[in-house]
Amino acid sequence: MLALKSIALMIVGFIILIKGADFFVDGASGIAEKFHIPQIIIGLTIVAFGTSAPEAAISISAAFAGTTGIAIGNILGSNLLNILIILGISACIVPLHIGKSSIRFDIPFNLIITLVLVVYGIVFGRLNVFSGIIFWMLMIGFMVHLFRCAKSEMNQESTEEEPKKQKNVFLLILYIVGGIVAIIFGSDLAVDNATVIASDILHIDDRLIGLTIIAFGTSLPELMTSVMAAKKGNADIAVGNILGSNIFNILFVLGTVSLIAPVEFSFSFVIDGVISIVAVILLYFLSKDDDTLSRRDGVTFLICYAAYFDYLLVVNI
Repeated sequence: MLALKSIALMIVGFIILIKGADFFVDGASGIAEKFHIPQIIIGLTIVAFGTSAPEAAISISAAFAGTTGIAIGNILGSNLLNILIILGISACIVPLHIGKSSIRFDIPFNLIITLVLVVYGIVFGRLNVFSGIIFWMLMIGFMVHLFRCAKSEMNQESTEEEPKKQKNVFLLILYIVGGIVAIIFGSDLAVDNATVIASDILHIDDRLIGLTIIAFGTSLPELMTSVMAAKKGNADIAVGNILGSNIFNILFVLGTVSLIAPVEFSFSFVIDGVISIVAVILLYFLSKDDDTLSRRDGVTFLICYAAYFDYLLVVNI
């Protein structure tokens, strides 16, 4: 009886999540079109911040509860999942165009902040108030850069033709807010019941649940939003969502956690961090030549994550 109930609630959670992502993408792309804001900017800000809410909630709550180690594991695991699984699946559905600005700045910036995180962790053995200040300063600098780019592109497009038929701004904002609420509620429902199925019914080890189900669960909003964006032809939102989420996860979430309490940076985090760096480098070189992530590239990402998952199983069982 418990199994059937959990399975049913998990399915309901996925349905709510899918519909929420659908509304969210429609609202975000509508806002971008109405105000002549480049879709990549919307993806890197509103969409990225909204879909990173589960990671932020879990990591910041863990910091207040004193279990700060969960924060780093959750963020590194989610960032790896974002690139290898979410961009991999999205590229398998439809080849993703990677904008020049992403190749020149956003992907290298992802690489730099991941390097800063890993090197700081290796040198000092923990994240602390000083690292929190560094991450927050980088976050502010990134936001300033984004809005300068947006202003520049909006000025260039001001003389172009008027946009096509558009929805009411209030309705678009309602789509975004309602979509975020549905995404968070649906992902919570799906993750909670998947955890019950794994631990109470299948008797999977708690540590492995945290490394797999919870990491995947907190990335569900990014997955559904990116997949829906790719299907609707809004590739810039799909890519910007992932790049922005990874930036937000490190700079805002870990920056905030570091300000709340020191976070020990164990050797296992160094390994995960190095793998994250390799994933970002792979993304850069696969998209650099033709500005596109092809279906073959998507399959490459999925194979790489399968190898990483195999490593997790070997180490943790």
